[in-house]
Amino acid sequence: MEEGEVRWDGLCSRDASTRDAALENIRQAVLRRIAQNSPVKEDPPPESSEGHLASATALERLNEMLARLLMLSKRCPFRDVREKSASILSNVQELGIRIPRPLGHGPSRFIPEKEILQVGNEDAQMHTLFADSFATLGRLDNITLVMVFHPQYLGSFLKTQHYLLQMDGPLPLHYRHYIGIMAAARHQCSYLVNLHVNDFLHVGGDPKWLNGLENAPHKLQNLGELNKILAHRPWLITKEHIEQLLKTEEHSWSLAELIHAVVLLTHYHSLASFTFGCGISPEIHCEGGHTFKLPSVSNYCICDITNGNHGVDETHVSPAGSISTTESFCEVEALMEKMKKLQECRDEEEASQEEMATRFEREKRESMSVCCSEDEESAPTRDVSRHFEDTSYGYKDFSRHGMHVPTFRVQDYSWEDHGYSLVNRLYPDVGQLIDEKFHIAYDLTYNTMAMHKDVDTSMLRRAIWNYIHCMFGIRYDDYDYGEINQLLDRSFKVYIKTVVCTPEKTTKRMYDSFWRQFKHSEKVHVNLLLVEARMQAELLYALRAITHYMT
Repeated sequence: MEEGEVRWDGLCSRDASTRDAALENIRQAVLRRIAQNSPVKEDPPPESSEGHLASATALERLNEMLARLLMLSKRCPFRDVREKSASILSNVQELGIRIPRPLGHGPSRFIPEKEILQVGNEDAQMHTLFADSFATLGRLDNITLVMVFHPQYLGSFLKTQHYLLQMDGPLPLHYRHYIGIMAAARHQCSYLVNLHVNDFLHVGGDPKWLNGLENAPHKLQNLGELNKILAHRPWLITKEHIEQLLKTEEHSWSLAELIHAVVLLTHYHSLASFTFGCGISPEIHCEGGHTFKLPSVSNYCICDITNGNHGVDETHVSPAGSISTTESFCEVEALMEKMKKLQECRDEEEASQEEMATRFEREKRESMSVCCSEDEESAPTRDVSRHFEDTSYGYKDFSRHGMHVPTFRVQDYSWEDHGYSLVNRLYPDVGQLIDEKFHIAYDLTYNTMAMHKDVDTSMLRRAIWNYIHCMFGIRYDDYDYGEINQLLDRSFKVYIKTVVCTPEKTTKRMYDSFWRQFKHSEKVHVNLLLVEARMQAELLYALRAITHYMT
């Protein structure tokens, strides 16, 4: 974390005196930058274009430092860093320099800020989790602050991500972040792209690679095809795709490197789903997370209006729009009644294998007709699309042309019996970490549904997981797919399909329109299921192709 002569690493230390020394160093560096940028009182000599450029760059660097201090004053788990960062900004303001202020209303555009745990208000266990995350990444990002609704999952997620990005492994560090950028860019997820561009440069990545995939090494360019298919149509992956990567003489991948790359691609495709599904806001220190403009009289500026932030406390507006609380309440009651009846039917009779297969095919066909988005498709922005090729390729083409998705039977190739051991053999410990994360997301329950306690939600969780896998053509022989239509209504299906297949088209309206009486923590839990079910689906197809290549 070095910017010129400024080192930010010391702020991640658990030792207060180390942090204090780092903060003093940062304060001095800020004052030096201000002195370099201060206007000359007398008539200045005419400045060359190089001089203009240099002063503009110096001002840009100062503003980057101030934006980072703003982020630290709000998001650092160490109180001394928060307070000292705020104090430095205050001193800068007293010198007549304009300081940044946050844009938006907290870590998520969908969840009111007051419902999300505020940094500084966490208990000891949570503080340890926050401090670990900050020490590892140098930030406490908005994804973490939304996932914290579910601490057990967050712990597993952070441990897995840390291992993939920073621990010993087949791929060099800068390759890992670049692959993260490639994967997030497939879904135009500028939030994740921006984070990993910074991380890529921090670990010594070549800035030229960021000008476009064609500037990266051929080895990474060759990964582009696998990235594209995995993100949008994983059922098309064959052993030939694997062979191409492993046997390209000059730029070939080893099996261990390829497993590492596949896990990273699936991790970031799924994380893009979470980012859009929970309406994650830009980080405070990144573009779109702060502004140097003064607030207007009514306390929100024109940029807030275009973002749909009208200064209204969203909690006063019913998320269901015109739907009354009574109707939403009835929705929960009706869902619980359906779960009870389905359980009774399960106990009474079991459908034949033929009938089960028919129900799966019907649900798979119907899932194709669920419309992903009410909005017109938009072309990816240049700054993100340069990180991948073939921008027109997506899930939409397949569903629009009514192509058939072949059925993948879990009985023939499963994560538990096949994928897990393959990953663990070629990239030790990662199979174990991913497996733990799958189980935590799938088994996570507080035995509540909206305002009801002591509820067994396993039937509902299984329906959500299996519906996602059904969209990818994955079938469990022992599951009755007729349950999905009983438990998941159309607005919920639209939300699931959009978040999983075309996450960049997710809207707040979609988020608000399903499970209207449920808590935000329950909707975040849904997103954890979507993340893990999607990641497992992609992994199953990729790992099966690798297994076919090896046998």
